[in-house]
Amino acid sequence: MEILSRSIETTETPHGVLLAATQTGAGEVACFFKSGLAADAIAGHESFTDLTVTGIGSGARVTGTARPDTEGRIALPLQGAPGARLAPPEPDLFRGLDTALALRGLEDAETIRQWLAYHARHHGLEAALILDRRSPGPSALPDALAAAGPVPGIARLLIVTLDTPTGHPGAGDEALPYLAPDAPGKDRMEVPDPDPWAAPFGEHVLYEALRTLWLGTARAVMNVDLSDLVQPLETGTIFDRAREAPSGAVQLLGHRVYPWAVKPGAAPRFGDHVCTRFDGDPANPRWCTDPARAPEDATWRMIRIRGSHPGPLPSFPYWRCMALRHPTGKVSEIVPKSSLVEDPALIALMEAEFDGTEARRPPPEELAPAAAKPTNRTGIVTTMKNEGPFILEWLAHHRALGIEDFLIYTNDCTDGTDTLLDLLERKGLVRHRENPFRETGLKPQHAALQDADEDPGVRALDWVICMDVDEFINIHAGEGTLADLYTAVPGANMISMTWRLFGNADIHGYEDRLITEQFTRCAPEYARKPHQAWGFKSAVRNTGIFKKLGVHRPKGLRPQLVDQLNWVNGSGKPMPEKEYRNAWRSTTDTYGYELVTLNHYALRSAESFLVKRDRGRVNHVDRDQGLAYWFRMNNNAEEDRSIQRRLPALRAELARLMADPEIAAAHLAATAAHRAKIDALRATERYAAFYAEITGERLSRLSRMHAHFGAKVFLAGPDCIPDAALDHAGEEGFFFGGPGAEVAG
Repeated sequence: MEILSRSIETTETPHGVLLAATQTGAGEVACFFKSGLAADAIAGHESFTDLTVTGIGSGARVTGTARPDTEGRIALPLQGAPGARLAPPEPDLFRGLDTALALRGLEDAETIRQWLAYHARHHGLEAALILDRRSPGPSALPDALAAAGPVPGIARLLIVTLDTPTGHPGAGDEALPYLAPDAPGKDRMEVPDPDPWAAPFGEHVLYEALRTLWLGTARAVMNVDLSDLVQPLETGTIFDRAREAPSGAVQLLGHRVYPWAVKPGAAPRFGDHVCTRFDGDPANPRWCTDPARAPEDATWRMIRIRGSHPGPLPSFPYWRCMALRHPTGKVSEIVPKSSLVEDPALIALMEAEFDGTEARRPPPEELAPAAAKPTNRTGIVTTMKNEGPFILEWLAHHRALGIEDFLIYTNDCTDGTDTLLDLLERKGLVRHRENPFRETGLKPQHAALQDADEDPGVRALDWVICMDVDEFINIHAGEGTLADLYTAVPGANMISMTWRLFGNADIHGYEDRLITEQFTRCAPEYARKPHQAWGFKSAVRNTGIFKKLGVHRPKGLRPQLVDQLNWVNGSGKPMPEKEYRNAWRSTTDTYGYELVTLNHYALRSAESFLVKRDRGRVNHVDRDQGLAYWFRMNNNAEEDRSIQRRLPALRAELARLMADPEIAAAHLAATAAHRAKIDALRATERYAAFYAEITGERLSRLSRMHAHFGAKVFLAGPDCIPDAALDHAGEEGFFFGGPGAEVAG
């Protein structure tokens, strides 16, 4: 195996950096300029004419006719720039060889040897050009590879270095774990001082320079990195596929793969990578081409060959071994481990080709015994604060649906909520707990769910729902019971119920009347905005697929059990795998209301909302439920009375509860306390002004116009909406995007 080294010597000019210049034919010269070249500086010269300029990434290729002087130098096609020496092209180095073009990051000599040997065995690789881009000094790589001995099948290896960095300006070190593309929390990290030698590759014009200097006569060229393994084909090689393709090129699509864990103190190797993301999509496109068949105007770039084909290329997969790109002893730093699953094909290859027999594997997981139970006992876990007047209706409605168990956490109640719930617990109707949020340091809702995870009663349930007292399950299947819903989605073990936001229906005063009877106006079913409109809550079967309860859906997916998850939306349609780990709201692809809706009465009457605002929130405790919240959640565009078919069953169950004199007295005491609180708040200047504003004509009209507004409007609040917009209510095509936008019709 012949190992050669070349260094590309750049030229500084007043207008930018010349990476390389070389002759491409008799009298023809190509100059390759680094990112940052001033476009208006390119100009003809008496000894450099017939200019053609091609932008490649942020750099440029300038070609033309030039006459070198006796020392092999040319005048650059830049105003006032010094001359530059031509680099001699070496077309014979790779002539007729199936060659790889690869960027080197942190890979050591042993990793590179394994990479070369693998592609020689599976794809007939014969040669490689490696751009060693992370070291500003002479590369030690050629000596290290030479000392390790030849690689069977590889005839020639060229290591190319530069004297200028090739990373994106201002970007952090690409190898840092939290800058990995799948790293959790990466959007919250601060990028350290940028290092252009270590930043993600940014000089795409170099692909054209390398083609012109060395690779233009190769039999075929495969462009992947030293952490990438092109998957074996059933017959032939990736080079054969490129030669057979009508355009002389094929696309390579990367699948990011990961170790489950790396041995303590050991550097990651190919053989560690035995897991894929179950919710990962192909990314990182690259290519393989037959240079001789490319059109004259084709341009090599990192992820595609521009101008080489009229339509989509045939595509072939490769594995991108991410722990080699982002070395870490803790895989969870570069990918959520809840997304990782074993890949049998990957495991087999790693065991056969590398040291994969010693790779650490995910621990086995089994479904809980509840998975096989034929019963559907269902319970709700909820948190409350000063919700006394509304508890009985909510309890009666859900008992009438078939829900049997209620675990209710409260904190800091002053309206009789605790008294009523303690009474209901003594009568065997609910279980009441003091919220442990102060002891845990968590927000009240999160503290309650953490406590409920360990509750024996919750663990004994077949189905668990985490929801709030202002949310009412509205089942459309059958007679509207929970049994009808379960029958409609046989085999499902998670059902997400999308919110439909119900407004105040212009009801200002509080009355002790049924919520589901009073408030009948709501957002349309197709409601992409505000962002909260399509939030959902979920009924989940207690099978152990997830580790813990969550506000909108359970958390901590056990990826080894992902194939057992049968998650459907409110229309009974399967949720896509990409939603499995983090989704908390529906999208245009996943919303559905055919079988079940979650009616969300976030406001109730204007007077009751005063108490809600004064009380504060159980989750986002630091956010004021002020004017922007009222505007966002007050949706009165349409009428929906579908839940009222359950009113007879609700009234019958409520009558049974109220027939108990103690329960009736506790309820009346809570309503009286609620009334007194309303009166006290309205007597203050602050709340009196707030009440006048939310009950005014302007906000009433705006509550029917949400479909006309952009997302920024709901963040900024109603004050950003010009009065002129009110004249366009219901007008097709009218839209206002937010602060600073024009009213468009």
